Amino acid sequence: MKKLAIIAVSQLLSLLGSGASTFALGVWAYQNTGSVTQFALVLFAAAVPGVLLLPVAGLLADRWDRRRTMILSDTGAAAGTAALALLFFFDHVEMGWVYVILTFSSSMGAFQRPAYSAVIAQLVSKEQLGRANGLVRATQAVSQLLAPLLSGALLGLIGIEGILLLDLVTFAIAAGTLLAVRFPPLPEDPATRAASTWAERWSELTAGWRYVVERSGLLALMIFLAGINFSFGLANALVQPLVLSFASPAGLGTALTLGGGGLLLGSVVMGTWGGPRRRVHGIFGFTPLAALGVFLVGLKPSIPWVTAAMALVFFCLPFIEGCTTAIVQSKVAPSVQGRVFAITHMIAGSMAPISYLLAGPLADGLFVPLMTAGGPLAGPLGPIFGVGEGRGIALLMSVLGVALLLTTLVAFVLPRVRGVEDELPDMVPDASDPRQVQGSPQ
Repeated sequence: MKKLAIIAVSQLLSLLGSGASTFALGVWAYQNTGSVTQFALVLFAAAVPGVLLLPVAGLLADRWDRRRTMILSDTGAAAGTAALALLFFFDHVEMGWVYVILTFSSSMGAFQRPAYSAVIAQLVSKEQLGRANGLVRATQAVSQLLAPLLSGALLGLIGIEGILLLDLVTFAIAAGTLLAVRFPPLPEDPATRAASTWAERWSELTAGWRYVVERSGLLALMIFLAGINFSFGLANALVQPLVLSFASPAGLGTALTLGGGGLLLGSVVMGTWGGPRRRVHGIFGFTPLAALGVFLVGLKPSIPWVTAAMALVFFCLPFIEGCTTAIVQSKVAPSVQGRVFAITHMIAGSMAPISYLLAGPLADGLFVPLMTAGGPLAGPLGPIFGVGEGRGIALLMSVLGVALLLTTLVAFVLPRVRGVEDELPDMVPDASDPRQVQGSPQ
């Protein structure tokens, strides 16, 4: 846990820098275009390559030294940030270049996610997985809590160029920490020998996919997560334009910062508690609460109201994500966890880029006209959501809350999803020897 804590703190600094840059870029994109579509395309460009490259990234996470993989990922992402900073410094910023650079940075980031997720089980015992995931999630919560406030304050002082340079400094700190920390070796596994033929290389590349598909409960759980990620992805693309429709960038930063307090609180509780013994209960217990929060976000154009609703959503996320991650960490052999995490991230995260692509047309082309003065739904729903700028986005946000709840109810009635922990044997042993695999799945 000490090594994991050191790594988590350094990654926290990197997340703060990246979060501040992302917030500043989002504000710049929306204020310069006034289009939800353009704003959502920024998110799309930043997400798609990371999803598509995850199978390759997972294989490398199992083949390469995971510490070096994370260092290379940080270095590549830093190169993308440096390119953006140069464009802003020389005033040559165009949306096309922003998309290209974000695509590159996302590609580099794809190699860190499975390596970071897999190394947790390499460092801690099965009993500590819930707390370890809570610790990692807490660093993400702190970054989400502070990054908008930091970025909002710095935009007026050092501009987006200065924020991007600050992001580069945090990348350097994270990479330097990883250089100084050593990870324990993985146990020897004959299955991890280097492939010598193209057929063997392809077999290795698809091993994570086969592992998940052969375990129908795990596959069903990932499909459910893909469904809820679709709604969460749409909500993520819409919340900033929604708030900016009735508040300033500083107000948006305040809402995201205070709302992020829910994420921090949830992460601390998850890190202390470790989640329920049956982790699937944590998933199905907290997803409906998150759905309620998404629904409430759209009801009032008020910073306190939106902040409270977002805090509820953010509070639930560490339990959903922590319980899901712990299921995979305890049910998958350590030697293939990099590839399996890559596939689970790919399946569960595949809908988020699609939602980013659809957010703009749904908002600009459908829901905004519905709630403008004289629009088809302005009369019946105007007393609830209001009429005019941003209220179509608000209606769409509440619709997403209902969709989240319905998706959860459908998954709950499926025995494969509810019984995933009974279907799969434990693959990570007790604390006495956290790196020994006790058996193989049937």
